[in-house]
Amino acid sequence: MLQLQGIVLTVAVALTSTIAADPAGPCRVVGERAAIAETPEASGVAVSRRTPGRLWVHNDSGDPILVAIDVRGRLQQRVRVAGASVRDWEDVAVAACGNQTCIYIADIGDNHLSRRDVVIYRVHEPAAADTATDPAVAIRAVYPDGPHDAEAFFVTPSGEMFVVTKEKAAALYRIPAAENGEPARMQKIKTLTGFAEKITGAASASDGRRVALRTHTQLAVFTATDLVSPRQASPTIVDLSGLGEQQGEGVAFGEGGTIFLVGEGGGGHRAGTLSRLECTW
Repeated sequence: MLQLQGIVLTVAVALTSTIAADPAGPCRVVGERAAIAETPEASGVAVSRRTPGRLWVHNDSGDPILVAIDVRGRLQQRVRVAGASVRDWEDVAVAACGNQTCIYIADIGDNHLSRRDVVIYRVHEPAAADTATDPAVAIRAVYPDGPHDAEAFFVTPSGEMFVVTKEKAAALYRIPAAENGEPARMQKIKTLTGFAEKITGAASASDGRRVALRTHTQLAVFTATDLVSPRQASPTIVDLSGLGEQQGEGVAFGEGGTIFLVGEGGGGHRAGTLSRLECTW
């Protein structure tokens, strides 16, 4: 478990880019970019732990629906999240919870900085034939320093939840366990500088060793220890501009060195996109 309480840091991120499609770089593109017709506003992606070969994606508005696709972007399943609503769903994660796996849906977008709190919906991961989840647990949280817009969220294998804000100087916050039924008060861990663009998605590897943060055109892969430590964080940076995403949003770790990326279709109900990278770290 990462020991983070009471730490507030400012860390400059050293960025050294490599090209995603460059064989000399850490990642290569696998296959063609796929269209996801069900999610024109694809904002988050997570790899299923319960059904091999499936990914969970979602729109950032509309009905509280999780969409399961295969690795080629083809629709497999639509699941309604019972007891949840959509204000601005921006990211999704899958992690162990007890002896099962859970899906965490981050309703954390706040373009107008007007929200009193943000909500993380947690549900047990549905089976392949389910059309609805069990009732969602709503985990509410507030920032210690006023509202922030955010699109990036990740959960570590130990169950710790983190939000990265969508700001010029992004900040990393931890969501602690709530007490007395009140919204949890987030803990600011540190500020990240050095990103040329705002951060739109995040993911933790299933073994907890790495965390990925992405922007529209870059992927930054940290060791988890570096991301939460006082020392300067030096991630591996992959240039995503060659993927041709209209609006890159979500990221997820697959098996081995696989990375999945989703993006919005660019408006007008145009299909969202799914891209796949194979990387060596």
